[in-house]
Amino acid sequence: MSAAKIKVLCVDDSALIRDLLREIINANDDMEVVAVAPDPLVARDLIKIHNPDVLTLDVEMPRMDGLDFLERLMRLRPMPVLMVSSLTQAGSEVTLRALELGALDFIAKPTLGIRGGMLEYAELIAEKIRAAAHSKPRQSLLVRPHRNPAAVQPSAPKSAPRAPLISSEKLVAIGASTGGTEAIREVLQGLPANGPGILITQHMPGGFTRSFAERLDRLCRMRVKEAEDGERILPGHAYIAPGEAHLKLIRSGANYVVRLDHGEPVNRHRPSVDVLFESVAQYAGRNALGVILTGMGKDGAAGLLAMRQAGAQTAAQDEASSVVFGMPREAIALNAAVEVLSLDKIAPWLLAQLSKSGRAQRV
Repeated sequence: MSAAKIKVLCVDDSALIRDLLREIINANDDMEVVAVAPDPLVARDLIKIHNPDVLTLDVEMPRMDGLDFLERLMRLRPMPVLMVSSLTQAGSEVTLRALELGALDFIAKPTLGIRGGMLEYAELIAEKIRAAAHSKPRQSLLVRPHRNPAAVQPSAPKSAPRAPLISSEKLVAIGASTGGTEAIREVLQGLPANGPGILITQHMPGGFTRSFAERLDRLCRMRVKEAEDGERILPGHAYIAPGEAHLKLIRSGANYVVRLDHGEPVNRHRPSVDVLFESVAQYAGRNALGVILTGMGKDGAAGLLAMRQAGAQTAAQDEASSVVFGMPREAIALNAAVEVLSLDKIAPWLLAQLSKSGRAQRV
């Protein structure tokens, strides 16, 4: 007896996008489009009829804004939602807001040649739908029970005086994919302004990473920016890999420096977590801390193992707190993670490791 197919409902005001998504999804034996809707009001009734496993949702639609619909949906019937977003500055900001409201991930619409562009990403779209179908339902941060409201409020102004640096020698490397934008935010918000430099690779296309960095910069005590080739890695700063470029660590004399690489994708990703972790293993060794967070696939597992073998302290997010457990599971299977931690324990773990390092240096 064959397994039940993943039921997908596509909501988009563009008939072309609806038809393309139906074509892409129905080409896979394990999934099918059970219905399409031109707007959220029609979708609301179709959800009741078809009980879909995954919803694809456009942002800009008639009769009801996609974000308003998403917020209501996550409050009343949390389910896996993939946003279909335009590759524009405005589109990226709205998409990040959707992820904050509880959307799992997003599919980027090509800016030119929509049919060819969507078909080119057909395999990735199918993978995202599979990951969404097996993910944990997410509620909006705004309605999640028992959450400290201060956790999602902007931090103190960056101009405020800072405490002495915990360590100027240590470096933190973080990798994530599906579900990672909110996981990274939670980790960074648990860290002080006086921490070590942090390098972050989140699977995300070009056009989105700058908005992602700017959003984190508003919410976190440390400075967060999109990484630039050749810049020195400073304590108290977090650097996000730009979409379409691998983020690498190199040394220039006594300094850590960013190197951006536009070479071939690794594990079908550019930026790749493995590329980041392997460079950190090579140039920072035991001075580094590595963390792999929620995400589909295996990118980052081998790199985290390289970091551990080079003497770094490493951790993986646990299954219970991961939206998608793929990347952490692969890292744990390779024995790449010294610790397996729930998301809320990762920032305290990083601080504990840095504190130990500081004591050892003083001795």
